[in-house]
Amino acid sequence: MTGRVDEALGYEQARDELIEVVRRLEAGGTTLEESLALWERGEELAKVCRRWLEGARARLDAALAEEAEDAGAEGSAG
Repeated sequence: MTGRVDEALGYEQARDELIEVVRRLEAGGTTLEESLALWERGEELAKVCRRWLEGARARLDAALAEEAEDAGAEGSAG
Protein backbone atom coordinates (compact mmCIF):
# COMPACT_ATOMS: atom_id res chain seq x y z
CA MET A 1 0.00 0.00 0.00
CA THR A 2 1.93 3.02 -1.27
CA GLY A 3 1.59 6.23 -3.24
CA ARG A 4 -1.97 7.19 -4.11
CA VAL A 5 -3.46 4.69 -1.70
CA ASP A 6 -1.58 6.33 1.18
CA GLU A 7 -2.88 9.72 0.10
CA ALA A 8 -6.40 8.41 0.65
CA LEU A 9 -5.61 7.38 4.23
CA GLY A 10 -7.04 9.58 6.91
CA TYR A 11 -4.84 10.74 9.75
CA GLU A 12 -6.36 8.34 12.27
CA GLN A 13 -6.02 5.37 9.91
CA ALA A 14 -2.36 6.15 9.20
CA ARG A 15 -1.64 6.77 12.89
CA ASP A 16 -3.27 3.51 13.95
CA GLU A 17 -1.41 1.51 11.35
CA LEU A 18 1.85 3.21 12.34
CA ILE A 19 1.23 2.24 15.96
CA GLU A 20 0.76 -1.36 14.86
CA VAL A 21 3.95 -1.27 12.78
CA VAL A 22 5.92 0.04 15.76
CA ARG A 23 4.38 -2.59 18.03
CA ARG A 24 5.40 -5.36 15.64
CA LEU A 25 8.93 -4.02 15.31
CA GLU A 26 9.32 -3.69 19.09
CA ALA A 27 7.98 -7.22 19.63
CA GLY A 28 10.69 -8.66 17.42
CA GLY A 29 10.50 -12.15 16.03
CA THR A 30 10.46 -10.98 12.42
CA THR A 31 13.04 -11.71 9.76
CA LEU A 32 15.38 -9.00 8.57
CA GLU A 33 13.38 -8.70 5.34
CA GLU A 34 10.09 -8.37 7.27
CA SER A 35 11.63 -5.82 9.62
CA LEU A 36 12.88 -3.73 6.71
CA ALA A 37 9.47 -3.87 5.04
CA LEU A 38 7.81 -2.81 8.30
CA TRP A 39 10.33 0.01 8.74
CA GLU A 40 9.68 1.27 5.20
CA ARG A 41 5.92 1.12 5.76
CA GLY A 42 6.34 3.01 9.01
CA GLU A 43 8.25 5.75 7.20
CA GLU A 44 5.47 6.03 4.61
CA LEU A 45 2.82 6.22 7.30
CA ALA A 46 4.79 8.84 9.23
CA LYS A 47 4.90 10.98 6.07
CA VAL A 48 1.13 10.66 5.66
CA CYS A 49 0.61 11.74 9.28
CA ARG A 50 3.06 14.62 8.86
CA ARG A 51 1.22 15.87 5.75
CA TRP A 52 -2.12 15.79 7.60
CA LEU A 53 -0.66 17.65 10.57
CA GLU A 54 1.03 20.26 8.36
CA GLY A 55 -2.25 20.79 6.52
CA ALA A 56 -4.11 21.18 9.78
CA ARG A 57 -1.50 23.66 11.01
CA ALA A 58 -1.81 25.71 7.81
CA ARG A 59 -5.61 25.80 8.14
CA LEU A 60 -5.35 26.83 11.78
CA ASP A 61 -2.82 29.56 10.98
CA ALA A 62 -5.05 30.87 8.17
CA ALA A 63 -8.10 30.91 10.46
CA LEU A 64 -6.18 32.71 13.19
CA ALA A 65 -4.83 35.26 10.71
CA GLU A 66 -8.35 35.88 9.39
CA GLU A 67 -9.66 36.28 12.93
CA ALA A 68 -6.89 38.76 13.73
CA GLU A 69 -7.67 40.74 10.56
CA ASP A 70 -11.36 40.82 11.45
CA ALA A 71 -10.57 41.96 15.00
CA GLY A 72 -8.27 44.66 13.64
CA ALA A 73 -10.91 45.91 11.21
CA GLU A 74 -13.53 46.06 13.98
CA GLY A 75 -11.16 47.89 16.28
CA SER A 76 -10.30 50.58 13.73
CA ALA A 77 -13.94 51.08 12.67
CA GLY A 78 -14.98 52.19 16.11
